[in-house]
Amino acid sequence: MELVERVDEQDDVLGVVERAEATGRGWLHRIATTICRDEQGRILVHRRPGHLARFPGYYDVTVGGAVGVGEAYAQAAARELAEELGVRVPVRPVLKFLCRGVAGPYWLGVHEAVVPREPRPDPEAMSWHGWMSEDELRLAVWRWPFIPDGQDAFCRYLAACAAPR
Repeated sequence: MELVERVDEQDDVLGVVERAEATGRGWLHRIATTICRDEQGRILVHRRPGHLARFPGYYDVTVGGAVGVGEAYAQAAARELAEELGVRVPVRPVLKFLCRGVAGPYWLGVHEAVVPREPRPDPEAMSWHGWMSEDELRLAVWRWPFIPDGQDAFCRYLAACAAPR
């Protein structure tokens, strides 16, 4: 049983619920995700295993999962990188938005991390991975099936990174 914090439209905590109940009832909760780059600036792209219930065989550029009870977005993002990629690296928050996702609404914290070595993905989470430049990735999203929420997060990430600071 995975517990998450149910939150409101301002991302304030309302209580603790099971993640399955939150998604099943369309309750807002928190998800943390990271877009990984290598030292050359390329972006990690991965494919989900074919046996998964949601989006089997689809591609994504985000690595992440639910934010645990009492956990900060950045803590969850770093934890998910360790669990899914086998890497422990700092994450940098880039943006947070209310995602009206395919599987229901949730607050999504998007982070960025530089992965200095080849990751060792969990085969239960990723069946393939590779590095692409932004130009290569822009072509791939038209040719390969990508998870819609990941595409949305990636577009917002690129806009946030291009905005003056």
